[in-house]
Amino acid sequence: MHQMTLAEIARGLADKKFSSEELTKVLLARITQLDPQLNSFISLTEDLAIEQAKAADARRANGESGALLGAPIAHKDLFCTQGIRTSCGSKMLDNFKAPYDATVVAKLAAAGAVTLGKTNMDEFAMGSANESSWYGAVKNPWNLEHVPGGSSGGSAAAVAARLLPAATATDTGGSIRQPAAFTNLTGLKPTYGRVSRWGMIAYASSLDQGGPLARTAEDCAILLQGMAGFDPNDSTSIDEPVPDYSASLGESLQGLRIGVPKEYFSAGLDPRIAELIQNSIQQLQKLGAVIKEISLPNMQHAIPAYYVIAPAEASSNLSRFDGVRFGHRCENPENLIDLYKRSRGEGFGAEVQRRIMVGAYALSAGYYDAYYLKAQKIRRLVKNDFMAAFNEVDIILGPTTPNPAWKLGAKNSDPVAAYLEDVYTITANLAGLPGLSMPAGFVDGLPVGVQLLAPYFQEGRLLNVAHQYQLNTDWHTRTPTGF
Repeated sequence: MHQMTLAEIARGLADKKFSSEELTKVLLARITQLDPQLNSFISLTEDLAIEQAKAADARRANGESGALLGAPIAHKDLFCTQGIRTSCGSKMLDNFKAPYDATVVAKLAAAGAVTLGKTNMDEFAMGSANESSWYGAVKNPWNLEHVPGGSSGGSAAAVAARLLPAATATDTGGSIRQPAAFTNLTGLKPTYGRVSRWGMIAYASSLDQGGPLARTAEDCAILLQGMAGFDPNDSTSIDEPVPDYSASLGESLQGLRIGVPKEYFSAGLDPRIAELIQNSIQQLQKLGAVIKEISLPNMQHAIPAYYVIAPAEASSNLSRFDGVRFGHRCENPENLIDLYKRSRGEGFGAEVQRRIMVGAYALSAGYYDAYYLKAQKIRRLVKNDFMAAFNEVDIILGPTTPNPAWKLGAKNSDPVAAYLEDVYTITANLAGLPGLSMPAGFVDGLPVGVQLLAPYFQEGRLLNVAHQYQLNTDWHTRTPTGF
């Protein structure tokens, strides 16, 4: 059962080959047995899962149907879940139980999805390795000595290890796509505003976006269908009709114009990954796609712009965690200032403190124009590059990451080296574009991903290209040894 995709589970439940309750119990037992190796879960919600599975079975018995009805999933631990710990991977929120469900959680529950638990993540989604979590690092199931990517590494490791078929995740600068690449999964960051951020604890509000992590593009289409849609509670949610993503998966790629930016193939890219990307391009050409070289001239400025904007927004968003209303509070504060200082100093880890300090500096008097305003101008240039490119091509293709997953601890002493791993992913967040990573091969036994980017609200196009590619390759079917 654990090897089934979401689509296969939906067919099995519809054909009454097994019940949601049976499947849920199998996967909960598997998580209990195998997750100690991975540390991919922060909280297991066994009682809730069984209750939801029984309810889904009852709904099916009454004639209801739906791809997510009775399907087991997990949520990244920054989606608020009523009455269940929502920690953001931080000591600051270790004792926080959300009083309401995030819109994404509520929508998937209404569709009948079964929540198995909350997955581990980089603290407040800050990191590319899932090593900054207060609950310990997550291990990559392909090699337990390597990172699974971040910040959605818990969701990625759990799905890659076949502990469950799919999970929710979030992407601020690549945090869905990079872990997908590192663990041989398909991960989709939707257009900014396509998925509600209400109840999703914020890192950088103008960059954060929720999306699906699964083994196939077909499964991502199913999960995105349940997540997407306008939400009046979220002022950044866009009132745009949600298409049937699964219905568009059979379209031909004949004549599809694929742009390949020359800037992607610089000295920083591992040549073995470059070769796998070229193989992917050739496969898509066989399916009828037309390849064209393009340029994204301002890509070189994206990382410095991102690492001003994101920390600036984080310093503002995280100011609410002060030890007064909820979250961690220090013992016996002498006064209000002492309460703030010690609660935040004890509650936040090193990476979060580093980004808060950078952000506060960039927003401070005398530096706002020099840093934050300049970064926002670069952001506009990055967006303009994409708009010009999409006048010539239908999608943009390149590597998801410059290197395969590194060893645990290898970049801990050099944060900037980890930041540079986001070079191909952050531009989509700066511009608000949809992006997808899909499996493209292996380097030294570690998975590699190829990234696809599309114009706004063209998630269906990305999913179709990935689906057609996966019908003609088998990278996405490979399973890590021991799982």
